[in-house]
Amino acid sequence: MPFTFTTIPFQTLMRAAAVDLLTAYAAGASLKLQVYPGRPRTLFVPSAFPDLMREATVFTGPTQRQRTVTVEIVAVWGLFDSAEAVAQRDAFCDGFADYVTDHRHQADPHAIIGGVAFQDIPNFIPDWIPPAEQASYYATRIALEGYVSA
Repeated sequence: MPFTFTTIPFQTLMRAAAVDLLTAYAAGASLKLQVYPGRPRTLFVPSAFPDLMREATVFTGPTQRQRTVTVEIVAVWGLFDSAEAVAQRDAFCDGFADYVTDHRHQADPHAIIGGVAFQDIPNFIPDWIPPAEQASYYATRIALEGYVSA
């Protein structure tokens, strides 16, 4: 009889975990942050949303594999890199990495979110918004990396 893998909807779980982590952390830190499950049609700052997802699979044995799903979040702080936008960014990012570590099983009890990376985007222009409505924002790309064995 051929072997079949147990399917875990890990990409779905990681997107939901990203949204839940952003929402709960912002509320707990009394930060006003609009959180969306994907790119919003209209952008109001500050806001955050999962922007890109990617997955890599490594086989660790004939019937075992390690799935790594990365959710890249964009957090948009304000127009350009004003003092207010930078202060919001620093306040959020300083605590968010620790919050994710404390809630590393947010996606699934058998999975772990084990990586958090931050990269500023000083000239973020949302290209999916009509050109007449576009603006240049100060934003941060936050990568959450989740691991599960299947």
